[in-house]
Amino acid sequence: MVLCYLNSNLYLVQKSNISLLIKLSSFRDIWIFNCTEGCQFNIITQGFKINNLSKIILTSLHINNISGLLGLLSSLNLIGRTKSLHLYGPVDLRYYLDLGKKYSRTNFNYVIYLHILKTGLIINHYGCRIYAFCGKSGFEFTVIRPEQYGTFFLDKARCNYLVPGPLYGKLKKGMSFLLPDGFTLDGVRLTSQNAIGSHLSCSTDNFYCRRAIENISNGNVLLLL
Repeated sequence: MVLCYLNSNLYLVQKSNISLLIKLSSFRDIWIFNCTEGCQFNIITQGFKINNLSKIILTSLHINNISGLLGLLSSLNLIGRTKSLHLYGPVDLRYYLDLGKKYSRTNFNYVIYLHILKTGLIINHYGCRIYAFCGKSGFEFTVIRPEQYGTFFLDKARCNYLVPGPLYGKLKKGMSFLLPDGFTLDGVRLTSQNAIGSHLSCSTDNFYCRRAIENISNGNVLLLL
């Protein structure tokens, strides 16, 4: 998993003007939290393609968090985007989008799915789960990615005369088997090292509260939005 603050040079100046990009390993899709001014320029500068953007999550409708949204959506339309885009935000986000399209006289040639944020699970894709919690200054999020099993070495399995079947899946999970002749099949020796899971807490609040403390204590990374 790749984490990147798109406007890190502004982080120390103004905390409420932050965009965070997430890219999962082995997938081209990228997700961003908040769409600040110049967001699309920052995405390109960091070496990513805006057409790979699949999800935009807005912590609140503060102008600092949405100032680059309409420009980014229009740019996606200009480059000929056809695949759908998912937007997550407070309930009034749809009115902002409707007014923006009306006064700019712009229609998008791709489908935009609007998801209203509520407390609970909001995203469960590619083995990554994102939970939303309603805070005082906006929504807060917890990103959980479980441990991923390593790559199974087919050549080693064939060298041990193992026939393809359900046994391969169990060995990939690291299970061990004791054969009648006393020989031990150790799944750990037949797979690469597992990818460590992650538990990220994304906070938008400057004040301590019970939920924030619990999220921080259960996670291994704290991110400020």
